[in-house]
Amino acid sequence: MTNFSKFPLILICFLLLLSACNGKLPGADARKYPADPKLRVAKNLEEGRGINVLDIGKNTRGGVFEFASSNSLWKASLDTIDFMPLSSVNYSGGIIVTDWYSDNQSSNESIKISIRFLTNEIRSDAIEVKVFNKKCSLDLLNCKTIQTDGIIVLELKKKILKLAAIYEEEKNKK
Repeated sequence: MTNFSKFPLILICFLLLLSACNGKLPGADARKYPADPKLRVAKNLEEGRGINVLDIGKNTRGGVFEFASSNSLWKASLDTIDFMPLSSVNYSGGIIVTDWYSDNQSSNESIKISIRFLTNEIRSDAIEVKVFNKKCSLDLLNCKTIQTDGIIVLELKKKILKLAAIYEEEKNKK
């Protein structure tokens, strides 16, 4: 096949692509934007497009991703469960999962805690705490795991929120 025999195929593909655009590319209409670059920049900033150096520290569109040590709720959660070994900690995913923990008195019972962050704000619906109990037989072969919705969940949540409020108050005083 010669190079000229491919020409009609290439031309048809090009025309199809060109007709699919209909000349409506985003931002392609020059009539909507002033020709002066300074005026274009001002219009883009007015519409919320682009980056403004003065707005870097402000809470604008998108998520707020603070460093973990400056997030009072995160720090309070870690301080509350600091006696337990951690299995998974993911700040960007907003979750803390402990490993199974048991005190020396009852080796056939253990507990696992999962804390999920729904927002960075300190409020009652900001975190979701789940507590799991594992009870095993004396031979440790037969184990049963259940999720507990009892008083321990409420106490953990209350302690985390109180500690987070204290950390936030200290941070605001600085």
